[in-house]
Amino acid sequence: MSKYLILLIFILFPQKYYAIKPILIVHGGAGDIPDSRIQGKLDGVRLAVREGYKLLLQNGTALDAVEAAVMSMEKDINFNAGNGSVLNLAGEVAMEASIMCGKNLDVGAVTLINEFLHPISIARKVLTDSPHCFLGGAGAKEFALEKGFSTVPPESLITDNAVAALKEFLEQGGEFGKTQVGPSEGGVGTVGAVAIDANGHVAVATSTGGITGKAVGRIGDTPQIGSGTYAADNVGGVSTTGHGESILKYCLAHTIIKLMENGDSAYTATKIAVTGMTSVLNNTAGAITLSKDGDVGLSFSSKKMSWAYIKDEKLFYGIEHDEVLEENYQK
Repeated sequence: MSKYLILLIFILFPQKYYAIKPILIVHGGAGDIPDSRIQGKLDGVRLAVREGYKLLLQNGTALDAVEAAVMSMEKDINFNAGNGSVLNLAGEVAMEASIMCGKNLDVGAVTLINEFLHPISIARKVLTDSPHCFLGGAGAKEFALEKGFSTVPPESLITDNAVAALKEFLEQGGEFGKTQVGPSEGGVGTVGAVAIDANGHVAVATSTGGITGKAVGRIGDTPQIGSGTYAADNVGGVSTTGHGESILKYCLAHTIIKLMENGDSAYTATKIAVTGMTSVLNNTAGAITLSKDGDVGLSFSSKKMSWAYIKDEKLFYGIEHDEVLEENYQK
């Protein structure tokens, strides 16, 4: 084969020779997580990142990976999403989720979901099968049923932990804290995932039960593109967690993306934006970020945030500030 033919192949099919190694990072929520719940959170994020990453190794898409990782955490009562969601003032679950594809900026989001275990999967179906980007309440339920999703009894999603958290919230006068979660909630939190697949495509998914004691009908940052979730193949992807109203006001995910677009690294952009939001609004948050080149960024201004990622055959994870634990990744 001549060198000119080889050069032509490189030009026409660069991904074949310069494909990015797949990467997946997840978070399990930012907040005041008591010591008794740390192990459950760490186990949960490590399981979730493995569930999503194995799909990337099987030539799955970034969308496949983030959905699978978030579904794993929606089933885990250590997290405030799906089974384990916190309760509103009426004692009901009201979940929300969003997912975004960086290739073409397609998005899907749902809110006020209370009869389905996996809001993130409904959000993905909105992305693929709906002319709209964002569905809520009765309309979201009707759409989900039309697409074949099975309902579950709403009470099956309510945990003892969520009931205790609402009780404490009401006994303390209904004052919202500076973080997403309170002590009685055991550190449960919004969950999210960011992935890059072998073709260099970026996807992000985020899911939550919201905040304890929220008003009926309250919609937070998680389902809102640019606040809880953002992905763009030419820049990277971000999923956020923390004080929802503040994240929404600050458009935290998109703020991080814009900083990266202007030249900051994933780490620097995430740190600057999270710190900036807390400085301006006096509430805490966290975020996980991947750049288009596979650089990792994570930062949180809350006391703790559980996270994990797999890169170069290593699984990294942590929950405390400046903590990076490591183990070999076994397929």
